[in-house]
Amino acid sequence: MSTSLSRVGLEDLEKLKRHAYRIRRNALLMGEVQGQGYVGQALGVADVLAVAYFRHLKFRADDPEWEGRDRFLLSIGHYAIALYAALIEAGIVSEDEIENYGSDDSILPMSGMAAYTPGMEITGGSLGHGLGIGVGMALGLKRKSSDSFIYNLLSDGELNEGSTWEAAASASHWKLNNLIAIVDVNDQQADDKSSTVLAYEPVADKWTAFGWETWRVNGNDLEELVQAFDAAVSSESDKPRVIICDTLMGRGVPLLEARDKTHFIRVDENEWGLALAQLDDAYGIK
Repeated sequence: MSTSLSRVGLEDLEKLKRHAYRIRRNALLMGEVQGQGYVGQALGVADVLAVAYFRHLKFRADDPEWEGRDRFLLSIGHYAIALYAALIEAGIVSEDEIENYGSDDSILPMSGMAAYTPGMEITGGSLGHGLGIGVGMALGLKRKSSDSFIYNLLSDGELNEGSTWEAAASASHWKLNNLIAIVDVNDQQADDKSSTVLAYEPVADKWTAFGWETWRVNGNDLEELVQAFDAAVSSESDKPRVIICDTLMGRGVPLLEARDKTHFIRVDENEWGLALAQLDDAYGIK
């Protein structure tokens, strides 16, 4: 996808870059607390979250249940560490909660649960349900004449689920142009590469065939993400919209970028500090 710096704005890109850096850093700090976590996915999707939260989402940090907000649904509950990192950056969750990540009675459990965390709209532990919930929410908002959007982050692995495609078909049928699906394509799931478990290509053509406006971008390129999100939000089509984001697990930390990709990247105890240092170096922060 071609982009234009003059349209995006260098100052805007720099702000988004800083947000993406801090989202990555928050995720690493939480991972260090427990010595584990889905940090590979969090690092990979940080740019997507930065553009979503800090360019387009309507929210009030001091009132997470504000009726006029856009809803961000985390269909992939094990990505919770990524969303927590964004919620902390957005001021919805206190930075002090980082040290409590995954602990008993923490508001940041290792798998996302709506009852625990401000700004966590759904409990997405069982994969394949998020888009269906999003369809219901989007339809409800339309019937209330709301101008709010539903954003639903799902994974390439969830494209294995028939319920995902049932939801995609119903969204098109109901002309839910207030629904934006975001698919994180990192080609990893629990048992193997997603493309090996069940081939998903040509993924963009499939969404288009289901009646969605479709964009596919490098999910670690802020310019491409901004252009796709801007187009999805401003489109005058009556179709639902999907942004397919190809991402690299571990992005921003060379030692994790180079590691054999698995669903759960192992980080040894002595590597957390090195990972943070490499992240700072990648962003030119001393």
